[in-house]
Amino acid sequence: MTSSIEIRGVSKRFTLRHTRSLKEMIVWASRGRGLSDTFLALDHVDLTVGQGEAVSLLGFNGSGKSTLLKLVSGVLRPDEGRIGVRGKVAGLIEVGAGFHPDLTGRENIYLNGATLGMSRGQIDRLFDSIVDFSGIERFLDSEVKFYSSGMFFRLAFAVAVHTEPDVFLVDEILAVGDEPFQRKAVAAIQNLRSEGRTLVMVSHDLALVERICDRGLVLHAGRLEVDTDIASAIAHLRASEENQ
Repeated sequence: MTSSIEIRGVSKRFTLRHTRSLKEMIVWASRGRGLSDTFLALDHVDLTVGQGEAVSLLGFNGSGKSTLLKLVSGVLRPDEGRIGVRGKVAGLIEVGAGFHPDLTGRENIYLNGATLGMSRGQIDRLFDSIVDFSGIERFLDSEVKFYSSGMFFRLAFAVAVHTEPDVFLVDEILAVGDEPFQRKAVAAIQNLRSEGRTLVMVSHDLALVERICDRGLVLHAGRLEVDTDIASAIAHLRASEENQ
C-alpha cells in the first residue's frame, strides 16, 4: 500500500509559562522558582498511514492527539523527527481557522478556499455547491464575526470537503454542528472514504469513529501506545479508562 503520511521520530515540546506580570516574575525569581518549564506533547512517535486508510487518533486529554494532527496539517513543525505527507491536505483543525472575522461569508469562501489550495476558477465553479452544502445562504453576506460556532463549522466544512483533498483531517469539531448537519458531514466524510481519500480524525465520540475508521492509534503521554484495528483500539482505551 502506498503511504499517504509518514511520521518518523517526531517529538514536540511546548513552553509553559507560570507568570503573567512583571510583579509575578520578580516574586518568582526572588524565591528561586523557574518562570517556565517544558511539556513534552509528543515523544518520538513513528507511524505510517496508507493511502485510502481511515485512522482515528485516540487518547485522553493531553495525550498528544491534536498536536499530532496539527503537525500533519503543517500548522506546527516538529522539534525532532520528520513528517512526510503525499498530496493535498485539507480539513478542520479549529472552528473558524482560516477565516477573517471582518469579511463576509462569501468573501471567506474565496479566502479559505485559496488557503486550502483552490484556484479562483475552481472556487467559482464550486461556489454554489459550497453554499448549498453549508446551508447558510441567508447569512452569506454578513461578516463572519457575527456567526455562531455552528455556522462557522458549516461554512468551513463545506469549503474543506470541496477542495478534493488527498488527505482529510478532522479534529473533534464534528461535535459543534447541529444533528442534521452532523449527519450531512459524516455522509460527506464517508463519501471521501469511498473515493479513496485518506482520513485522519480525532474525536471522543467513539461510536462515530468506529463507524468511520478502520484503524485506531491510541496515544498516551505523547507516545504511541497501541496501533490496531479500530474496535480493539477502542476496547483498549475503555479498559485504560477503567484503570485510571
